[in-house]
Amino acid sequence: MNTGWKKTLVLGLAVIGATVLAACGGDDEPAAPADGSTAVAPTDSGAAPAEGKTVVVSSDLPLQGASADASADTNLAINLLLKQVGNKAGAHTIEFKEYDNSTAAAGAWDAATCTANANAHVQNAAEVAVMGTYNSGCAKLEVPILNQDPSGPMLMISHANTNPGITKAWDPGEPDIFYPTGVRNYGRIIATDDFQGKAGAEFAAELGLKNCYVLNDTQTYGQGVAKAFADAGPDNGINIIANDGWDSKQPNYTALFEKVKSANPDCVYLGGINDNNGQQLVKDKVKVLGPNDGAVKLLAPDGFTGYPELRAMPEAQGMYISFAGVPTAELVKQGGFGGEFVTAFNTDYGHEPASFYSIYGAAAMQLILLAIENSDGTRPSVLAAAFSGITVPADKSILGKEFGIDAGGDVTVKDMSFNIMQGNEEIFLKPWPLGA
Repeated sequence: MNTGWKKTLVLGLAVIGATVLAACGGDDEPAAPADGSTAVAPTDSGAAPAEGKTVVVSSDLPLQGASADASADTNLAINLLLKQVGNKAGAHTIEFKEYDNSTAAAGAWDAATCTANANAHVQNAAEVAVMGTYNSGCAKLEVPILNQDPSGPMLMISHANTNPGITKAWDPGEPDIFYPTGVRNYGRIIATDDFQGKAGAEFAAELGLKNCYVLNDTQTYGQGVAKAFADAGPDNGINIIANDGWDSKQPNYTALFEKVKSANPDCVYLGGINDNNGQQLVKDKVKVLGPNDGAVKLLAPDGFTGYPELRAMPEAQGMYISFAGVPTAELVKQGGFGGEFVTAFNTDYGHEPASFYSIYGAAAMQLILLAIENSDGTRPSVLAAAFSGITVPADKSILGKEFGIDAGGDVTVKDMSFNIMQGNEEIFLKPWPLGA
C-alpha cells in the first residue's frame, strides 16, 4: 500500500473524560477484510481543503500505576513530533489532548474509565482521531463506541495493542463484535500476539528449552499471548506443561511456583502485563526456581517491557522479553529519521524513553496526522484517508521503514525482537523474522 507522506501537525495539553453514545458507517476501495466488514469509502478526493480546520487529536493511555512512566513518555514523544512538524497537518491545525484511562485504585487501566473516555471522545465535536490504547482490553471496550459515533466512525490507531482479536478472527465473535456498523475504524502499527507468542516458542526452542510452564494474568492480552505461545510450543519441540492463571491480588506466589517446580520445567513463560503484580511474580520465580540464567529460564512478552522498577530488580536480570517492534537503541543505530527522533527525545527531555512503545506512540501519531492531512478535517474523511492506502515513507518514518495499515487495520510491516535484562537495562539480543 503506497502513497507518499507529506508533512503535518500539532501542539498539546491534557485531561480525561466521561459521558455517552453512538451510530453510523461508510464503504471503501482497498480489499475488504476477510471477515466481511469493510474499510471506509474516501469522501471526495481525500485532499484537504484550501482553508484548514483546527481539530483535536488525542492519546488514551494509563497515566497512573506501573505504566505511568511509559505513558508519560509516549505523550512527550507525541508533543515532540508535533513541535517538529510545526503544529500542522496539511492545511489543518492540530490540538492535542491527553486522556487517562487508569485509576489510582486499580493502578492500571480501568474498564469503566475506558468506556467513559470513549464516550468523551465521541462527544468532543472537535476531536477527529485517537492514538491508543496501550492495553488491548481497554481497546476492546472503546472501539465499538467510536465505531458507532453518529458523526463518524472515529479513527483509533494503537501503538501497543497486540491482541489479535481486534482486527482478525481470534476469540468467538471477533473481530466483528467490535465493528457494529460493519466499517473498520481501528488500526495498529505493531505485530499481533499470534506472531509474538509463536516467535516466543521459536526463541525458546533456539535456547534449547524443552518443558515450559505457561502462566497468564487472566486478562485479554495475557490470555491471548499465552495461548499463542502454548499453541506453538509442540511444533517447536516444546512440551507445554500447563497454562495456568495467576491472581494479581495475591501478596506472593511462592505456593504457585512450588507447584510449577514439582513439574520440573526448564522454562516459565509469563503471558501478561507487569502491572498485574508482575514484579512480585518475578521475585517469587527466582526465590523458588532460581536465577533466570540458571536451570529454569524466564521468558515474557512485551507486557513486561518498559518498566524501570522491574529493570532495577536483581531478580529480573537474565529474563528474556520479546517486543513487537524495533527497540529504540536499534533505531538509533540504524540512523535515519527514526534514530534522529529518538536522539532528539533524549536531548529535549534529558532521559531515554521509559518504554520502546513510547516512541511507537509518536509513530502512530504520524499515521494519524497523515490521514488528517489527506482529509477535509471531518471524522469520516479522516477515517477514509487512514484506510485509503496512505503510508509514511521510510525517510520520514519514526519506525525507519515505510508503514501504513491494511484494510483490516493491521500494520503493513511486521517486526519482532528479543531482549535480555542485563545490568538493569533491556539489552537488544536479535531481531526475529516473522512469517506471514
